[in-house]
Amino acid sequence: MKHYALLLPLALAVTACSPEAEEPVADETTVATAEPAALEPAATPEPAASADANTLTLAGLGDLRIGEPVPAGSSFASRGAQIPGTTCRTVSSPDFPGVHAMTVDDEVRRITLSDESEVALVEGIGVGATEAEVRAAFPGFEESPHQYLAAPGKYLTQPGEDPRLHFEIAADETVSLIHVGALPELIWVEGCA
Repeated sequence: MKHYALLLPLALAVTACSPEAEEPVADETTVATAEPAALEPAATPEPAASADANTLTLAGLGDLRIGEPVPAGSSFASRGAQIPGTTCRTVSSPDFPGVHAMTVDDEVRRITLSDESEVALVEGIGVGATEAEVRAAFPGFEESPHQYLAAPGKYLTQPGEDPRLHFEIAADETVSLIHVGALPELIWVEGCA
């Protein structure tokens, strides 16, 4: 029995030195620090899924995707009054307070975050962030005057191809709304109206 107790540490040492036990290689899902021993593999799928649930990307939010229909069984659905005689609809979800999306011809064209939302962009920018934080995270966005607010109220819109970002900056120089979507709906001031 004592011989087996001596063999266990030896077996563990041999296993640790085998090629299968190499340390993980850093990639975009690994966090690198000053200490090599601190490298950790990507989070397990469960935490990643919950993090993604509250992260708005250019692709969309959760199962809601720009350029696609609202998925069957999604918590996003038409709620409240809709404008008759148009294919433009506003959908929302009780799972995402302060978030609504615009669909046109049953295709998601824009997702909007308002001040009741705890959802943020991958960069950590959410409603209530300062204009300075937005400009630091997104240099080169095009500025245009706000339709209803005097300066310093404004819009900051990502140039380039769809989908893209569009920020509404309030008079106190903070983000009042964040939109992700495709033109022309991305910059419609009155939504479906």
